[in-house]
Amino acid sequence: MADYQAEVVEEAVRALGASRTEMREVNARWQRMARSRAVPRGRGRFVAVLGPPDVVRGRRLGDVEYEVAQWALALWPELRFEVVTAAGGVVLQEWLVRADGVEVPALESVADLTPWACVVGDLELRFGPLTYREGEGPSRWHAGFTAPDGRRYVAHFVWGLLQTVTEV
Repeated sequence: MADYQAEVVEEAVRALGASRTEMREVNARWQRMARSRAVPRGRGRFVAVLGPPDVVRGRRLGDVEYEVAQWALALWPELRFEVVTAAGGVVLQEWLVRADGVEVPALESVADLTPWACVVGDLELRFGPLTYREGEGPSRWHAGFTAPDGRRYVAHFVWGLLQTVTEV
């Protein structure tokens, strides 16, 4: 996220009481785990880092059954890190979502779409439907949408958290 919002990341690191060195060490550990053959696959990789999920729910979409696991995070108490897995533990989605029962922020206009203020689901509720596009990496993607005034935009997300919005 630092390549989009370096200042916001720095503030978050300070809020968590971490140093830049600790931040780099945590990132390096995550990168090693993400690439290691010894670390469990599927949801197990996230359990190894985040501990047991706070919530696990079974869901069904037509004939497809899947599980949704969520973890609370200190930095974003109103959000949850969510991992969606299919049969066999294959990860289908990993992103930040709004916690159940937490009010979606008022998004009256594109000007209200500020970094780290909303997740993909919030944007879709207000400006949907969205047109999804691949991003530059596995945790990044873009969502095209039309504002009420008819102008087209692309929202850039990292782990499902809004980073920037650009007019097309």
